Amino acid sequence: GKKFDDVLKSVRRSLVETGLKMALAPLQIGLSQSMKQLSTGLMGGSSDGGSGGLLDGLVKGIGSLFGSMFGGGGGNAAAAAGPPVPGFANGGVFSRGQVMPFAQGGVVGTPSYFPLGRGLGVMGERGAEAVMPLARGPDGRLGVRSGGGGGRPMSVTVNVSTPDADSFRRSEAQVSAALARAVARGQRGM
Repeated sequence: GKKFDDVLKSVRRSLVETGLKMALAPLQIGLSQSMKQLSTGLMGGSSDGGSGGLLDGLVKGIGSLFGSMFGGGGGNAAAAAGPPVPGFANGGVFSRGQVMPFAQGGVVGTPSYFPLGRGLGVMGERGAEAVMPLARGPDGRLGVRSGGGGGRPMSVTVNVSTPDADSFRRSEAQVSAALARAVARGQRGM
């Protein structure tokens, strides 16, 4: 009925808005870089520490703008201006129109769209999702990097001999402390 039509319209509107934002993001980045380079050129300097000028700033800005709009190209001016669309060679995740790097991992708490192959992916649509960096282990397998833990398995064996249960209860604190010290030494690699 009518409610289903409203839901479909809302989904369509959301997809159109997201598509527009993603399509215009490179243009926004390019314009931002162009304005920055233009203002640097007007001030008589250049962003690379050289002795640029107005013409240098204009050429770099225009090259950067066209490079970012068309995913590279733009000739020598785009090459001189630097990478046209930062973050998209390896994918990108957006937050309020900005590219957010996740090389060290992170958490996405709200639905977020990102380029995926030739289409569009979404993450965080059902709640928080983790982004975790992958690394190759010594065996060549690809997996999630974990922080801490020392990276190697540890085994501690404690043999306790007491004449009776009461003696064990009295020595329990000493045994626990010795075990804790052994684990700590193992984690430090001693």
